[in-house]
Amino acid sequence: MAIAFGSRKASAGLPVPAALRSKRRRAAARTLAFLSPWLIGFGFFFVYPLVSTLYFSVTHYDGFTTPTFTGLKNWSYVFNDYPFFWQGLRNTLWLVVVMVSLRVVFGLGIGMLITKVKTGAGLFRTFFYLPYLAPPVAATMAFAFLLNPGTGPVNQLLGDLGLPAPGWFTDPSWSKPALTMLAMWGIGDLMVIFMAALLDVPKEQYEAAELDGAGPVQRFRYVTFPNISPIVMFAVVTGVIQTMQYYTQAIVAGKVASGVIGGSGQQFEPGYPQGSTWTLPQMVYNLGFQRFDYGSACVIALILFAISMAFTSILLRRKSGFMANED
Repeated sequence: MAIAFGSRKASAGLPVPAALRSKRRRAAARTLAFLSPWLIGFGFFFVYPLVSTLYFSVTHYDGFTTPTFTGLKNWSYVFNDYPFFWQGLRNTLWLVVVMVSLRVVFGLGIGMLITKVKTGAGLFRTFFYLPYLAPPVAATMAFAFLLNPGTGPVNQLLGDLGLPAPGWFTDPSWSKPALTMLAMWGIGDLMVIFMAALLDVPKEQYEAAELDGAGPVQRFRYVTFPNISPIVMFAVVTGVIQTMQYYTQAIVAGKVASGVIGGSGQQFEPGYPQGSTWTLPQMVYNLGFQRFDYGSACVIALILFAISMAFTSILLRRKSGFMANED
């Protein structure tokens, strides 16, 4: 053994044969060939846009003239002089925390309920999934009609029951809860994902838990949740990323509530009512395509990217306390 070990140690200092080097190069070339579609897509659709955004964020660029370097003036303008930034940031963070949390809880609850249904499960699945297929603009306009404070059937029903009727999309304190209700109405995507995860939980674990005297809450805590925790984490992370891009529903709801639903020459106050539906993606559009200030728009885009990465990193770093520990 000592002789063999010594021979290997001595051979380690010898030059690598040309045949072995050629074999390694061929293996590396095959690996790069298989990775090339991903590398090309990653470079063109992530690295290049990110580097371009960083470059334009320190330049003055209106889309027509040559960009000119301005340093940190765009960053200073966004943080200090752009009147909608801080309110839009607060609105976006509110939607991320509240909307994502309620969507995950509601989607999981609906998924658990349907998996327990013995008769008509297919009908209930269709009933809850269909709203998710509705186009965002049409769904938002329909919701704005239902929640119309003057003529909407929801407030009429609340009035008949003797309950207070909120202003919904016309009230700054109720506009974001109304958008959250709209997001929960289209819960079909999360429902399907959670149903698939719930049906995959081994029945033997439920039977063992029942034999040990575990109640419904204990079975969920010690059997259901540990098995579906990776899916819950997936739903939370993707929900955060999607909500950071929240644009269509907020701007359509504001337009419908303010009475501006189309036509040229109509004035519209973004973020109606009183800036309560402003979101960071709306600011990217406002700065880049309405004011032609691409530098400041790129600053907002980078802030969105940084916040999304921060949320995702925090969630993944703390997954040991959120997901089941794997032995």
